[in-house]
Amino acid sequence: MTRKAKEPPAPRERVVKVADWAAERGDVVIVTLGLGSCVAIMLHDSNAGAGAMAHILLPSKSLARDATNLAKFPETAVPLLVEQLTTLGAEPRRLVAKLVGGASMFAQLMTPGSVQMGERNVAAARDVLRRTGIPVMREAVGGGAGRSVRFFVADGRVEVRSVGSDAIVL
Repeated sequence: MTRKAKEPPAPRERVVKVADWAAERGDVVIVTLGLGSCVAIMLHDSNAGAGAMAHILLPSKSLARDATNLAKFPETAVPLLVEQLTTLGAEPRRLVAKLVGGASMFAQLMTPGSVQMGERNVAAARDVLRRTGIPVMREAVGGGAGRSVRFFVADGRVEVRSVGSDAIVL
């Protein structure tokens, strides 16, 4: 009788909803579904095996009636993620970023020449990361389709799926 090799357990998944965040270490997959104009900001320290994601909704606190949710905006989400990753053993100077999302979901309804919310979210995320000194290593942003993301914290790999397209790995 032959025995099958025992398969390693699947990594634990942590789902991040809109205007939510998560920071993890080790064999965890942080998942967010249905990014439209929103942007997933992912930070990773490969030495510490730590990563974090925020699913940002708006480019600036000035656009919200309620600005208390830090994960909702790049200007507050990035410092929050850096702080949380530091508690997990990450070094801020080793952090790298990946960005996904910022689609123009309703471009055909907009006035020509107007700046879409997705573009504004991407620009705001890039700006905060630049000012914080965190390089953006890869991104899958813009376009007209929504995306779902699986961020493998152990190695920093990001799988991006979009309706009607093959998955890409960042």
